[in-house]
Amino acid sequence: MAKEPKDYSKYFDFSDAKVLSEDEHGKTIRIKGREIHIISEPNHRQSKKRRREDVQVLYDTAIPEDLREIGKGKHYIVYTFGCQMNEHDSETIKGMLEEMGYTPTEERKEADIILLNTCAIRENAEDKVFGELGHLSHLKREKPEMLLGVCGCMAQEENVVSRIMQKHGFVDLIFGTHNVHRLPHLIREALLSKEMVVEVWSKEGDIVENLPKKREGLRAWVNIMYGCDKFCTYCIVPMTRGKERSRRPEDVIAEVRDLARQGFKEVTLLGQNVNAYGKDFTDISYSFGDLMDDIRKIDIPRIRFTTSHPRDFDDHLVEVLSKGGNLVEHIHLPVQSGSTEVLKIMGRKYSRDVYLELVGKIKAAIPGAVLTTDIIVGFPGETEEQFQDTLSLVDEVGFDSAYTFIYSPREGTPAAVMEDNVPMDVKKQRLQRLNRAIELHSRKSHENLRGQIVEVLVEGESKNNASVLAGRTRTNKLVHFEGDPDLIGSFVHVKITDAMTWYIKGEIVPEMSSAPALT
Repeated sequence: MAKEPKDYSKYFDFSDAKVLSEDEHGKTIRIKGREIHIISEPNHRQSKKRRREDVQVLYDTAIPEDLREIGKGKHYIVYTFGCQMNEHDSETIKGMLEEMGYTPTEERKEADIILLNTCAIRENAEDKVFGELGHLSHLKREKPEMLLGVCGCMAQEENVVSRIMQKHGFVDLIFGTHNVHRLPHLIREALLSKEMVVEVWSKEGDIVENLPKKREGLRAWVNIMYGCDKFCTYCIVPMTRGKERSRRPEDVIAEVRDLARQGFKEVTLLGQNVNAYGKDFTDISYSFGDLMDDIRKIDIPRIRFTTSHPRDFDDHLVEVLSKGGNLVEHIHLPVQSGSTEVLKIMGRKYSRDVYLELVGKIKAAIPGAVLTTDIIVGFPGETEEQFQDTLSLVDEVGFDSAYTFIYSPREGTPAAVMEDNVPMDVKKQRLQRLNRAIELHSRKSHENLRGQIVEVLVEGESKNNASVLAGRTRTNKLVHFEGDPDLIGSFVHVKITDAMTWYIKGEIVPEMSSAPALT
């Protein structure tokens, strides 16, 4: 049987809430003995609007001097759920906390502030966060002076904020994706008032530059744009991340150049839909292809990007990517379904044939191009024949890997009111069949690499064997090989000797006089 939809109505019963005060700065209410200062709260109707207001670019975002000592001698933990965008937001959150004097810890009992940076894309992600809050409630009782906060995409959802206010009064701080830069001020408010502080903006959002970031490792994320205007019927992102707004190219290029000076080996450009970059500019004509063409001239060994929408993947971008160099041959191109009928109901605005035509262009222009994707099974109304269309598309494209999901309704999306009429046992069976098909193509791709020499960025020791190193090829394939830990952080050439389903094995070869296969 299909899973029963959650009843969110119980979280909107505030009949027992008492308004203590209300002015232009928000309102203070009391629920079940906990005072809550609501500066602003999420509003789905408002978040769906796409006004013509100019997006402001804010550069003067330094943390005030009087807030730089708040965390002195204190410790923080940030838990991140979800996508690379959330990972990057957490880098910014950590950077601000450390500028406020906080230091990181992995020991919960030592932490003075714990933040959960959340994901709203699927229901199981939401369940994980509320499960984590349940565990943290015990720690909060033991250490009531600790601040506990929820931020990120879940905080942009009305039902989530209402549920926290009703059922999780031990939370101290709720803020969303548009006002991450307000964190220092919100921490001060929570510490001084001892109230739960809620500030979630539902407007489109500005572009905030020059925030501190705590980056670790060899690879760096760089946001090039925010938000999404596609409104796929299953997706909550346009409501949680706002309208599409692009960073100025000079700011993106300056950040990438600075990362090159710092010695980063790989940069991934981020956006909910990177291919739409620049379409919101009114004073210049400058596309994602133009940005990639400029960034490829910067001395960083590898440039990646995620994620793409097939509808906006134009011929100019394909032409630029074909120039190679530091632009890698791995392209993540979410298809979601192989059925034109299902794609139409999903609101993807392209057909199966259009997608396959794009794949053909990419493979013709970029030798050795590796494609990965996202696929949803069990979308409302999906028939067995339509699912077979997905399987046949997987075979035709030959994806090297895929993120595969059972459809999960998200409140506030058009699909949430569609009849979820595919039984759960059918959904699970289709997911298993799809995963088997993906595994076959992944294994075949890896088998084809036997005997080839690939360039590998050494990232660290294998989790299971300290004598084995792990790294990634240009096409993002995981490689295991024996080597000295001193090689971590460098590029090596590896000859592939064995193929597994999700990774490949090899052995280091001496530096070659000619370039290796760019695989």
